Amino acid sequence: MTNLLLALPFEVSIESLGAAYWDVVEAAKFPRTQLRFRNNVVLHQLGMNAQQVSDADLEEAFGRFEGRVPFLALRYHGYQFGNYNPQLGDGRGFLYGQLRDRHGDLQDLGTKGSGTTPWSRAGDGRLTLKGGVREVIASEALQALGVTTSRTLSLIETGEDLYRSDEPSPTRSAVMVRIARTHLRFGTCERLLYLRDARGLERLLRHVVAVYYPVIAAAHPAADGDRGAMQRQLLAFYGELVERVARLAAEWMAAGFVHGVLNTDNMSLVGESFDYGPFAFLDRWDPSFTAAYFDQTGLYAYGRQPAICRKNLQMLQEPLALLLPREAMEERLDRFAEIYSQHYCARMRRRLGLPDAGDDAVVRHALALLAAWPVGYGDFFASLCRSVVEHGLPEEAEALKPFVLDAPEPPRDVWQSWRDVWWIEQRSAADVMQRLQRWNLLRPPTRPLIETLWEAIDQHDDWAPYGAWLDTVMGRGG
Repeated sequence: MTNLLLALPFEVSIESLGAAYWDVVEAAKFPRTQLRFRNNVVLHQLGMNAQQVSDADLEEAFGRFEGRVPFLALRYHGYQFGNYNPQLGDGRGFLYGQLRDRHGDLQDLGTKGSGTTPWSRAGDGRLTLKGGVREVIASEALQALGVTTSRTLSLIETGEDLYRSDEPSPTRSAVMVRIARTHLRFGTCERLLYLRDARGLERLLRHVVAVYYPVIAAAHPAADGDRGAMQRQLLAFYGELVERVARLAAEWMAAGFVHGVLNTDNMSLVGESFDYGPFAFLDRWDPSFTAAYFDQTGLYAYGRQPAICRKNLQMLQEPLALLLPREAMEERLDRFAEIYSQHYCARMRRRLGLPDAGDDAVVRHALALLAAWPVGYGDFFASLCRSVVEHGLPEEAEALKPFVLDAPEPPRDVWQSWRDVWWIEQRSAADVMQRLQRWNLLRPPTRPLIETLWEAIDQHDDWAPYGAWLDTVMGRGG
């Protein structure tokens, strides 16, 4: 049977910009390939019948790359922990191809762990199997929690021994393929500022608007040479990007997710979350919690993520100022706080089983309760869900008892304040139950759970616990 993955209808999109934005690269050749994860939901999104795609097809397409070119390593720069780095770019992955999904949206297939590129620096261009396992967990958990995220399409073990300073070594190797709206980043623009290439930046941004912001392209047409029309179009793009990033930050915060490395090269030009390295999900409510062991100052702590996202948007004005007036960009950035607050309230309300629209008092009281009650952040929502599913809604507020098992009693006044406000907002037990089940994970992927899943793989090559957890998550994430 023909391997459908080798006949995907890829489009010439980013290549049309010219060779100044990427390098042609060859993929590594691996000793062996063994599929460890496949995402049938993503295959369906790409217009394929998953039953017609075998595991061997995935291994051939996404684990044995040799002989198939061109693959593109994208060029970009970035601010890493506040320091500008002009030596970046795709260092252990490449753009495999771009194609339309069943909704007509252009999607990137990008690799991770596929070998060295001109931007690998001293790295080996490889991905550890544990890193791949973690990326699958991050992307699928975030999808289930309603975060705008890339997805993992496949994870293939590749049979090499890797040596890492932050993992017991030697450790196993893997290559993964993700689907993302784009791999163009804030750092793509920053590189063009570094090169003082205003024409190249305009070409890039006009491409981004045309492909990823078609509504703006239609509402603000800009013929070549019409500088005023071009500025109106790109200002509308920047304003929309501000809104998307504000919503994304709110989604991370409601999910209890800590990206870990919010450098500008990890910020997408379409406001999508992607590239999961030292991420974490909150255990206890702690705004100062950091995900990366090397984040010694807490720059990218959980509670700082909205401010960092806004700061990165402000820093993006530096290259955009080659084309746009700063005052007009600042006016659009001023909307960040309001959009963030509104979206955060809506996302927290749905986790509490309530309609998105409504007062933020229940959210404020929930945060006060989480700060005062030593329970897991995700466990709080999961336990509320279990309580409603098993016992229904109480007929009066006083009948709702603390629901987190094996937890100490919460401070009485803080508990009652949240309980009373939450109970008053109930309208339909069925609606509350449906929202709680849809927007919460019964087993949040905190570090202890991830380590438990990995230990079974690492010590016994037992993938059953990992697969079982993913089945429960992907079943609700869609």
